[in-house]
Amino acid sequence: MTDAGFEVDAKYDDYDFPTKAPVEKNGHAGYLKPEQQAQVHQLRLMLEGEGYTKRLDTLTLLRFLRARKFDVNLAKQMFVDCEKWRKEINLDDTVPTWEYPEKEKMFKYYPQYYHKTDKDGRPVYIEKLGGIDLAKMTEITSEQRMLTNLAVEYERLADPRLPACSRKAGYLLETCCTITDMKGVGIMKAPQVYGYVKQVSTMSQNYYPERLGRLYIINAPWGFGTVWSVVKGWLDPVTVEKIHVLGGGYKTELLKQVPIENIPEEFGGKCSCPGGCEFSDMGPWREKEWARPAKWEKKAETAITTAPAEVKEGSAAAGTDAPAPALGEAAAPAPAAA
Repeated sequence: MTDAGFEVDAKYDDYDFPTKAPVEKNGHAGYLKPEQQAQVHQLRLMLEGEGYTKRLDTLTLLRFLRARKFDVNLAKQMFVDCEKWRKEINLDDTVPTWEYPEKEKMFKYYPQYYHKTDKDGRPVYIEKLGGIDLAKMTEITSEQRMLTNLAVEYERLADPRLPACSRKAGYLLETCCTITDMKGVGIMKAPQVYGYVKQVSTMSQNYYPERLGRLYIINAPWGFGTVWSVVKGWLDPVTVEKIHVLGGGYKTELLKQVPIENIPEEFGGKCSCPGGCEFSDMGPWREKEWARPAKWEKKAETAITTAPAEVKEGSAAAGTDAPAPALGEAAAPAPAAA
């Protein structure tokens, strides 16, 4: 599926969802200038020249180029650093088989999940920071597993969540709408909360660029607005435009972007999913009309099907590994980078 203004690379661009951005924006699919399309080709050739063969599709390369203001050399370095990190944590092999059984216990301290969509059709990601207690969280699981789960959920945002949302909306969606609840983040707890969020944000900024559509920081504690007024002066104006810092009276502003029926009741909405919104994983990626198997699921199935089997008497065939866990079995990541 292709759209006008988007040059398809026959080798890498295998999309089954719309590839044109909803509105005209510089550097976005469907609205590329000739020199920007040339920069995509240049970046791909440079990476192929260094032996890279994965994730060279146009949409991925565009995200890295936009993150580096279309400086091809900087975008190349960012991509190379990302691939090095992926290899170090064996991410490609981890995603299809990842399980996170400690999720429910972890949610007692740090609920983080995707839940339905905003008015633009993007996935809504919700996280509550007030209960973070790293000492108790590390009694449940290791820090490395927390970060691996975060990376896996970024992969699941990219596929199958965003493609399903794009199919339903009828246009390309590459970002999510994040709601960060800071209720309960007081002076005593702030250092460890901010320390953890900084660590998580480093991953999103370095390895998952251009994933933030809008960020609503609600129940911001006293003094946070003053800090934000200083910090935003250091940020790219494009990023600042996406971030809304709100106190306890956030509902009116939030409802401008997210339908009330898609907001959990605890945040003033009208949604109460059976078993709890935080565990429902509801969204287009769960709707038969829009959902498709993720590419990493297909690759896992192919690997299992084509793996040579050594069958011994009284034993099962080798290679019949357990199926990949359901999409909702892992916790969702912290807000993605702008």
